[in-house]
Amino acid sequence: MKRIKLTTITLALALASSTALASVPALTVSGNQILSGGEATSFAGNSFFWSNTGWGQEKMYNASVVKWLKDDWGSTIVRVAVGADNSGSYIDDPSGNLTRAETVIDAAIANDMYVIIDFHTHHGEDKEASAIAFFQKMATLYGDKTNVIYEIYNEPLAVSWSNVIKPYAEDVIAAIRAIDSDNLIVVGTPNWSQDVDVASQDPIDGTNIAYSLHFYAGTHGQSLRDKASTALNNGIPLMVTEWGAVNSDGNGDVAEDSVDSWMDFLQTNNITNVNWAVSDKDEGASIINSGASATGNWSASDLTASGTYVKNIISNWGTSVATSDDSSESDSSTSSDDSTSTDTSTSDSSSDSSSTSTGSVTCEHVITSSWQGGFQGAIRITNNSDTAIDGWNVNWSYSDGTTITQSWGATLTGSYSATNLSWNATIEPNATVEVGFIGNGEGSASSVTGDVCD
Repeated sequence: MKRIKLTTITLALALASSTALASVPALTVSGNQILSGGEATSFAGNSFFWSNTGWGQEKMYNASVVKWLKDDWGSTIVRVAVGADNSGSYIDDPSGNLTRAETVIDAAIANDMYVIIDFHTHHGEDKEASAIAFFQKMATLYGDKTNVIYEIYNEPLAVSWSNVIKPYAEDVIAAIRAIDSDNLIVVGTPNWSQDVDVASQDPIDGTNIAYSLHFYAGTHGQSLRDKASTALNNGIPLMVTEWGAVNSDGNGDVAEDSVDSWMDFLQTNNITNVNWAVSDKDEGASIINSGASATGNWSASDLTASGTYVKNIISNWGTSVATSDDSSESDSSTSSDDSTSTDTSTSDSSSDSSSTSTGSVTCEHVITSSWQGGFQGAIRITNNSDTAIDGWNVNWSYSDGTTITQSWGATLTGSYSATNLSWNATIEPNATVEVGFIGNGEGSASSVTGDVCD
C-alpha cells in the first residue's frame, strides 16, 4: 500500500479503510490435489523472468505489469523468479532483488492474486544457508497472506532426490514452518523439475507440500505426462510453476498441438500453471516483443506468437479467485467472478461487433485491433446461464471478402466454423471462452450462430 503523509488521524483511517485488502482462499493439500478454499481447482498465470540485476528484464518487476496481467489477461497467479545463480543474483545484490520481488508480491496481493515466491536456482543444495535466510525473510513479511506460495528450489539438475534435494528441502521447509505454519510450499524435483515420479516414491513428510513439474511443449510430450501421471497416482500433488510454449532452450515456434495436449492434461487433473516468461528478451518464450512497454498496456502487435497463444489460454482458463471482502480497491471479487476472460476488454473500443443472444448465451464477433488491410479479432461465447456448457461449435461469415490467416483457441474450418478444443470445451456459468484470429480485410461479419447460440 502506498503510504502518504497525512495531517489528521481521521483521514488516515479513511484511507486505510478504502484500500482494505480482500482475503483470498487458502491453498491446501488433500491427497494429490491442491484445494482453494477447500475446492479442487487450478489457476493459470505468468512467471516473471530472472530478477537478476543487469539482465534486462528486471524492468518488468513493477505493479503496473501485474495489474495488466490481472485485468487484460485474466491471470490469477504470478511468479517472482528471484535469481539465485550467476551475476546480479540475490546472492550478489540482495537489496535490489528483494525490492523487485516485494514490488510484484505486494501488487499480486493488492490485486487478489496468488503469487509464487521462487528461489530461482539450479544449485540450491550449494546455497542452503542463503535459501533459508531468504525464506525466513519472506515468511516473516508474508506468512500471514493466503496469497503466498513458497517455491524453494526452481530446477535441480541431475542430482539425487533422496540424498540431495530432499534433505535440502526438509531444512528449508523447517525454517519456513517455524514462522509460517500453513502456506503452501512447492519443492523442485530432479532433472529440471521433471522427475516428479522419482519424488513420489520418497515424498517429504509434512503438511501443505506440493512438487514442481516443468515442461516446454516443443521438447516435452507424452513421456513427461506419463511421469506426472505416475506421481499423481502415487498420491503427491503437482504444480507447474514453469512451462513454455516453445522448445526447452526458450526458442522455436509455438508447438500448438503439444501445448493443447498439455493444457488438456492440466485441466483434467486440476493442475495450476504459470507460463515463462514476462519478458521482451529476443527469444520465443518471451510474451512481448523487444521494445514493448515495460508497464503493460500491450496491444496485439506487442505480443509475440507465444504471448498471443498463451494469453488466449490464460484468458479462457475458466477459474477465478474468490475473495472474502468486496471492499478491496482492486475489486477483484467482482471482476474475476463476472468473467474469466477479461483479456481484451480494456482494448476493445472497436465499433465492429456482431452478436446473437438467446438470453442465456451470447456469441459475438469483435475486432480487438486493426491496421491497414487487416485486423485481429475474436469470437466470444459468454455463458450467462446457471448451467455449464459442455462442447460448442459456432459459425459466421464475412460479406466483404475477409479471410482469416491465423487462428487459435479452436479448430477452424470452412468460412467459418469454430469447434472447441479439449481444454476449453466446458464453459462454466458466467464465464467466457474466446477464439482468436488474424484476418485480411475489413472484418464485416455476419451474426454468430451455432449449437449454443441459436
